[in-house]
Amino acid sequence: MLLNILTAALLFGLAVLLAWPLGRYMARVYAGERTWLHFLTPLERGFYQLARINPEQGMTWPRYVGALLVINAVWLVWAVLVLLVQGQLPFWNPDAIPAMSFSQALHSAVSFLTSTNAQHYSGETGASYFAQLTVFTFLQFVSAGTSLAAGIAVVRALGGRESTNVGNFYQDLTRSCLLILLPLCFAFSVLFLLTGVPMTFEGAGAYTSLEGVAGTVARGPVAALLAIKELGSNGGGFFGPNCAHPFEGPNFAAFALHHLAVLLTPMAFVFMLGYYLKRPRFSLMVFGVMTAGLLLLLVPAVLAELQNTPFLNSLGLDAAAAGNLEGKEVRFGVFHTAFYNSFNMAIPAGTVVGAQDSFVPLTGAPFMLLMQIDAFFGGLGTGFLNFLVYLVIAAFVASLMVGRTPELLGKKVEAREMQLATLVAIAQPVVVLACTAVAAYAWTTTTDAADSLKWLNNPGAHGFGAMLYEFISAAAGNGSGYESLGDNTTFWNLLPCVAMLSGRFVPIIGTLVLAGGLLAKSYTPPSVGGIRLESFTFALLLLVVIGILGALLFFPALTLGPLAEYFAGK
Repeated sequence: MLLNILTAALLFGLAVLLAWPLGRYMARVYAGERTWLHFLTPLERGFYQLARINPEQGMTWPRYVGALLVINAVWLVWAVLVLLVQGQLPFWNPDAIPAMSFSQALHSAVSFLTSTNAQHYSGETGASYFAQLTVFTFLQFVSAGTSLAAGIAVVRALGGRESTNVGNFYQDLTRSCLLILLPLCFAFSVLFLLTGVPMTFEGAGAYTSLEGVAGTVARGPVAALLAIKELGSNGGGFFGPNCAHPFEGPNFAAFALHHLAVLLTPMAFVFMLGYYLKRPRFSLMVFGVMTAGLLLLLVPAVLAELQNTPFLNSLGLDAAAAGNLEGKEVRFGVFHTAFYNSFNMAIPAGTVVGAQDSFVPLTGAPFMLLMQIDAFFGGLGTGFLNFLVYLVIAAFVASLMVGRTPELLGKKVEAREMQLATLVAIAQPVVVLACTAVAAYAWTTTTDAADSLKWLNNPGAHGFGAMLYEFISAAAGNGSGYESLGDNTTFWNLLPCVAMLSGRFVPIIGTLVLAGGLLAKSYTPPSVGGIRLESFTFALLLLVVIGILGALLFFPALTLGPLAEYFAGK
């Protein structure tokens, strides 16, 4: 156990050490300063000239949002069209994989467009190499770039004074993809190759087993997809089992790379705050609150998996030394499987090495809370957008408690800002609970639902938890799911699209509107007796606000799912 804890701490610490200089580099990129990748500037300018874009032309928040939405709509149409005709395309499809149905194509396109990467298909049998690269890998890049662009626009607005210019979306998107994501992905792809991850355009390989039975094993351009799936907080696997597949994680070295990659960029964005805003103590406060919140939910989730399960107790067996081995990656053990899956709920990559369906209820509940809060590091760029909502509310509450005018980073927080923050905070829970209610109503009112709908292989509290988890995962941009849910149906392909689109674009639009309003306000210097955002007291209050808003909104639903399952002794 001690070795497992030390290994996990080492991986987390190494990610922090790498994220700090990366955050400084990101700040220099977005500030337009010279970096060690300055030689790519002609290529960047070439993109602008090709697209007839003036990168120096600033945008107001409505124009920024409009540009973001329009280009995302274009990407969505492209993705759906390719998935509908992939079976008829004569290239990069050596295994003759057929086209998807419309509902599955739409779900897959929306899923990757929103960085959710929920897969109602198995990657190696559901998508051709052409679709893997030109749809899924492409969307993983540009969706991560969009997240970074939205994030830096909000940060830029927080640091600006009496202006309407939040930046140029196309410039932010290009710099995010070309100067940040592409170099990182190239480096990590090479490292994945060195650990044994395949990278080929040949079809499935033939083999003969020791028993003399002939078979085939899927392969493909895996290494190229793995890097951006982790670094971009995406999570969609080339293979159905995701990181549990030996070609995605052939050894512990590859597993460690997955750890580092998925933690690196969200952490770096937090450190970038301090460099860009020239307030390093503020970024350290944000990092501290995010880390504390993550540990408060991660530790109980891991400990729950290390205990004896109710089923084994009923058999009179004591497996506490091994923990809950069901659905775990036995090469890495229960501890590392639970640890990796846990922080992949906080950082909504959703890339997993164990079956979420097989985790005990006291692990499932923290998983859902980590996804719902979506602010303990969260997604690349978008994690801070969710954190900002809680930050505004906490600053408002703290200021009123001490009798001061509410303000944030020198800007007054007034009724409009509170209305926007509240709207964004409750939008995701409302959508998730409404969609879950629709699914539960459809299941309970359908005659002989188990045979006609075939949604739930595990009905009761666990089945309700599976439906709730699907929508929380969709809205949070996570993409993982309980595999006992029969999700490749028209209903489950279409309804989660509502949760994915709202969970993606409501926080982006809402925080851009909020930040744009703060940008237009005059700066008020800090005064004696005002709220110090960098203080321990405010950090503690902020953590409490996140807990109240993020957790209690879902507590009634959790009592019907994982908590009911736990008290039923399952």
